[in-house]
Amino acid sequence: MHPPKKKKRVAFVSTRIAGTDGVSLEIEKWARVLEDRLGFECRYIAGKCDRPADRSAVIPEMHFAHPEIASISRCAFVEERRDRQLTEDIARLTRHLRDKINEAIHSLEADVLIVENALTIPMNVPLGIALVQEIQELGIGTLAHHHDFRWERERFLVNSIDDLLRYAFPPALPHIQHVVINSLAGEQFSRRTGQSCRIIPNVMDFENPPPPPDDYARRFRKEIGIAQDDVLILQPTRVVERKGIEHAIELVRRLELPNARLVITHASGDEGDAYAKHIVEFARLLGVELIFTNERVSEFRSQTKDGRPAFTIADAYSQADLVTYPSEYEGFGNAFLEALYFRKPIVCNRYAIYRTDIEPCGFRVVLFDGFITPETIDHARRVLSDPEYRDEMTEHNYQTGKRFFSFSILEDDLRSIIGQPHNIHRVLGRTFRGPSCPHRRAELR
Repeated sequence: MHPPKKKKRVAFVSTRIAGTDGVSLEIEKWARVLEDRLGFECRYIAGKCDRPADRSAVIPEMHFAHPEIASISRCAFVEERRDRQLTEDIARLTRHLRDKINEAIHSLEADVLIVENALTIPMNVPLGIALVQEIQELGIGTLAHHHDFRWERERFLVNSIDDLLRYAFPPALPHIQHVVINSLAGEQFSRRTGQSCRIIPNVMDFENPPPPPDDYARRFRKEIGIAQDDVLILQPTRVVERKGIEHAIELVRRLELPNARLVITHASGDEGDAYAKHIVEFARLLGVELIFTNERVSEFRSQTKDGRPAFTIADAYSQADLVTYPSEYEGFGNAFLEALYFRKPIVCNRYAIYRTDIEPCGFRVVLFDGFITPETIDHARRVLSDPEYRDEMTEHNYQTGKRFFSFSILEDDLRSIIGQPHNIHRVLGRTFRGPSCPHRRAELR
């Protein structure tokens, strides 16, 4: 009898693979499709990682919040002239990361890498450079999954490392298949780099609808101080300026519902707390009650440090009456898809990617175009007051999401790139076989 054929191993590589940020959530979805539908084994290499320890390699310097990495970022994105010490710090950490990443790839026996945003946005400059050099020397097939590019963020426009950014964010190597999440990003990517890319949108598991809320989920309202007959309006995003949370606050004010509460599920993250202070003051001026639940919403049901119940984002969605998604800019729209999946009505700004990649699918949502109008308010009131209309809207949206943004769509895309053995070689270059240069092979004997 022949021994069982060894499964191909895919290693996800990112600064952070943990928690409920958009990149980590998409990694989880891709891993499920790769393992359950395409027969791969998944491994993880990151600066912070909450995946099983026996399938992971944690390298602290890969995290963007590591003190030395944060120091480099502070110095690199201030002015256009680079200090010699900054160059030396980047080179030193690049060497360190190369050694650690090389060791991780070997120990996890990775056949293919999927680099998640680490070759896209320069949150960790040494990491990007180290990855490019290791990928080039190992000749390992790599899929670079790009969520948001440096040219989309104002804080990266002024810098002293433009040569390094052009080298690694994103790089140009023959055995890297670039993947973006929307059509506008694809156009910008090709125009700026001269390279081709694939478009794979964000997805949800629409073939398997969520279970109805249980007793634990129903505790969410009480635990955050909202009565059962209050109107829970959910803002399921981080508190950053591009999320346009002022529009959600204005919407709640103009609905003129005495029992409406705006619940914000996530903290500010890596972009500071100035905007959070602004929206708190803005809500106070408009007389809107904000409830921040970032300490009560986590990846798993658990307990907070002071012993209170912690809930999942699914629990929060299950208790919402209306979801607000007033973003000025999004790479795609994870929270939009989540609201569809949990069959919740959505108030949505027509941000650019919504207009180009989502709106043509035919979703039925409460829309506004840059600012809240009386028509927006009237439509939101109808959604909240007419259960039959609301149910028809959310069911239509669920079925439309299933058609365009399901796991089956992702499965087809990944199968065409890495789902067959010959594709790994043809599309992503040769998989890892060790040093290819005969002189290096001789040195290692």
